[in-house]
Amino acid sequence: MDEQKKGIGRGELIALIVSSCIGTGIFGITSDVAAAAAPGPALLAWIFVGIGFLMLVLSLNNLSEKRPDLTSGIFAYAEAGFGPLGEFISGWSYWLSAWLGNIAFATMLMSSIGTFFPTFKGGQNLPSILVAVVFCWLLTILVNNGVESASFVNMIGTICKVLPLVIFIIMMIVCFKAGMFTADFWGRVANNASRGTATGSVWEQMKGTLMTLIWVFIGVEGASVMASRAKSLTAAREASLISFGLLVVIYVLISILPYGALTRAELASMGQPAIGHVLQTTVGNWGSILINVGLIISTIVSWLSWTMLPAETTMLVADDKAMPKIWGKVNAKKAPTASLMITAVLQTIFLFSLLFTDKAYEFAYSLCSAAILFSYLFVGLYQMKYSSAHQEWGQFTIGLLSAAFMFACMFLAGWQEVLLVSISFIPGFYIYYLACKENDRKVTTAEKWTMALILILSIIAIWLVVNGTIAIG
Repeated sequence: MDEQKKGIGRGELIALIVSSCIGTGIFGITSDVAAAAAPGPALLAWIFVGIGFLMLVLSLNNLSEKRPDLTSGIFAYAEAGFGPLGEFISGWSYWLSAWLGNIAFATMLMSSIGTFFPTFKGGQNLPSILVAVVFCWLLTILVNNGVESASFVNMIGTICKVLPLVIFIIMMIVCFKAGMFTADFWGRVANNASRGTATGSVWEQMKGTLMTLIWVFIGVEGASVMASRAKSLTAAREASLISFGLLVVIYVLISILPYGALTRAELASMGQPAIGHVLQTTVGNWGSILINVGLIISTIVSWLSWTMLPAETTMLVADDKAMPKIWGKVNAKKAPTASLMITAVLQTIFLFSLLFTDKAYEFAYSLCSAAILFSYLFVGLYQMKYSSAHQEWGQFTIGLLSAAFMFACMFLAGWQEVLLVSISFIPGFYIYYLACKENDRKVTTAEKWTMALILILSIIAIWLVVNGTIAIG
């Protein structure tokens, strides 16, 4: 029997999940997808990524139901299946992904402001970075003083991000021309590289979109967390699946419909935020103003809540003794000051490094997407381990497909970014060693071999960066 309890209903839960998952990525997805793929390969990529993330959502739903005792976020699954080092790798990757996502927020925010103030045009010149650094520290100080996202602030952010997207979809349907959409459906027409579009087989085009599509799904793991607040388990499962379906529909419409309004070369050459430029081209300046005002407000609101996310991650991992206590120590306002400050310093350094990259926004979200794959991979692996132990072979298959999808994304599309992420474990494993020493726990032989393998990958990454094989940005 499905036990009823106090909590939020299915409809409210769906709204919460959809709102929390839609971030700045959807505002820039149009040009990024068009640069990599024609409409046909892009649709196939959405099917591939949609199935992969559906397996992740089903795994999270199953584990949250079967292991309600694991309360330390998705890192707890890594610990339950693979020990303290597994939790550290998952938590460290999630922490890295969270603050790299804030870098993407910063570049998109400044690009939007550049629509109104030309000094910030492009979002990655010195004035833009200086203002972004000020925003970063202001939000850090607010969170450190206990100012988190209030319900009315979230409501404003939700309206500002969803309303422009709805208007964009309606305008693209009105402007849609079937002949333009099918003119080069599979991307077989040779395009001049200077026009911003890539050519290649259908599979090559699909691979080119993967990191972009993963970026917009980051946060989907929050569905299982919020689903636990539903009135019943049935409502939780239904809300999680319905909201995932709605997100896929919204994402696909916004990334695919513009192919019927503008040529692929035109879409690929759009600056960020892409959908603002698309509306400016198709309906006039009012479209661009609408998108950019909504994006500016929603980005600031999202950035506020995401400032706390990296700190919350280290708090949970430190509470489980996989990181030193200082990372989880809170002040009188219940905010983890040390973690917040360390993260803000790293964000500041990374923001200034964007002066030397060609595409700051794409570089930041690609690293963010690559880092989160480690955390998602552990979910699929633990789903396999738990289901195998309980002989739940249907659930085992779901976990297998989820893990296989994450591995595929790592090796097919994001191998360079994954190698770059491995460099972060050079200081990371020293922090893990300090946690072991602090808690009188010896590093096991298996953990030493695992760390050695990842450190070898990090050395390879450094070498590939030095010789130019991997380009930074």
